Amino acid sequence: QVQLVDSGGGLVQAGGSLRLSCAASGRFFSINPMGWYRQAPGKQRELVATITSGGSTNYDDSVKGRFTISRDNAKNTVYLQMNSLKPEDTAVYYCYARVLATPIAPRTTDYWGQGTQVTVSS
Repeated sequence: QVQLVDSGGGLVQAGGSLRLSCAASGRFFSINPMGWYRQAPGKQRELVATITSGGSTNYDDSVKGRFTISRDNAKNTVYLQMNSLKPEDTAVYYCYARVLATPIAPRTTDYWGQGTQVTVSS
């Protein structure tokens, strides 16, 4: 079993910055990718950014140039630096990890953090 603990959300004014963190713990062989999704009230959960163990990144167009995802493989931790925040970034942000438990049986499982609230005031 794998646990994801995400943190770092809060209330910030438009134009401000926040940094989210998510640490994975438990027994597993590898995690690939890790990333962040978000869900605003009344909307579906959507991709924000993902990063592979090799450092390849993928961003939603709405956050390109403002958000930066990074990863510390030794700590099984993923970060999301959010700059130039806008009111439309307000949502609950969820850490995501696709876990490979063992290389012998190549079946992956998706895990989610508990979510951290990000609120951007105008």
